[in-house]
Amino acid sequence: MRNLMAALTVGFATAMGAGALADSANAPPPWAYPVNPPGVQPAPDDGTLKHVPGSNAAFTLTQIRDLFNVPDWHPDDHPPMPGPVQHGPRPGVFACGFCHLPNGLGRPENSSLAGLPAAYIEQQVADFKSGARKTSEPGSLPIALMIGVANGANEDEVKVAAEYFAALKPKPWIRVVETDTVPKTKVAGWMLVAAGGGATEPIGQRIIEMPEDLERTELRDSASGFVAYVPVGSIKKGEVLVTYGGAGKTIPCGICHGADLKGLGPVPALAGRSPSYIVRQLYDIQHGVRNGLWTELMKAVVAQLSEEDMVSIAAYTASRAP
Repeated sequence: MRNLMAALTVGFATAMGAGALADSANAPPPWAYPVNPPGVQPAPDDGTLKHVPGSNAAFTLTQIRDLFNVPDWHPDDHPPMPGPVQHGPRPGVFACGFCHLPNGLGRPENSSLAGLPAAYIEQQVADFKSGARKTSEPGSLPIALMIGVANGANEDEVKVAAEYFAALKPKPWIRVVETDTVPKTKVAGWMLVAAGGGATEPIGQRIIEMPEDLERTELRDSASGFVAYVPVGSIKKGEVLVTYGGAGKTIPCGICHGADLKGLGPVPALAGRSPSYIVRQLYDIQHGVRNGLWTELMKAVVAQLSEEDMVSIAAYTASRAP
């Protein structure tokens, strides 16, 4: 437990420091960087075994929340998880599969890793460890936890985990819907969820990404995905920016990420990935808090993008088949 707390403290302190690097005059969009409100406590565990559709497994809430033993609802849906993915590299270092899920599809507050190049995954862990990759939101616990894991794992453990996730096949995970009106939301579990009561509001220039089934997502069911509401017309606008560079505003994404946006060599895929995540990466690179070996290539790409452009690009890439 002492190692765990040390990792959390170091990681969170690093993330907090990163926030000072962000442009203070332009706070990051809160819908893309959800932060839990203070004082939120998880529901107590009454010992009841929980179940999800299509699974014979059963777990208590305590087991589901165990960051060192991944709750695997669908073990036949993926290869056997290696130790660093299922249990963590060693005591005090979280299991990779807890946040990124056994099938590698992840959630909006972190990253989908399924099918990404192993070399890319390894480089990102190295960038988190060196401090090159940070976040524009100083209150982001998921990034703080990732920094803690990066500091706690050795190169061999990272390599094993990266090779596991790289071998997984990405699947459709996020349903993209253009709309003018969205459910009112709140933040819970570091992501947006419906506030309840059926209330709605204009979407504006936002992406509202939320669970298709909140209960199953809270149980970490890796067969229950997400819906991303995006502004009407944003997919087409994004297509122009991604495919043609928006009349010189940026650079066509396919040059590096492949014509189908499914990756090219060590360059990651964009198609079908969380649009909230994509916006965060564009924003972080533009504001100088995400750096690293390959990130320099993105500096010119994002330099002239507005937040509306980022929304459009993410809407388009998320709408593509992974």
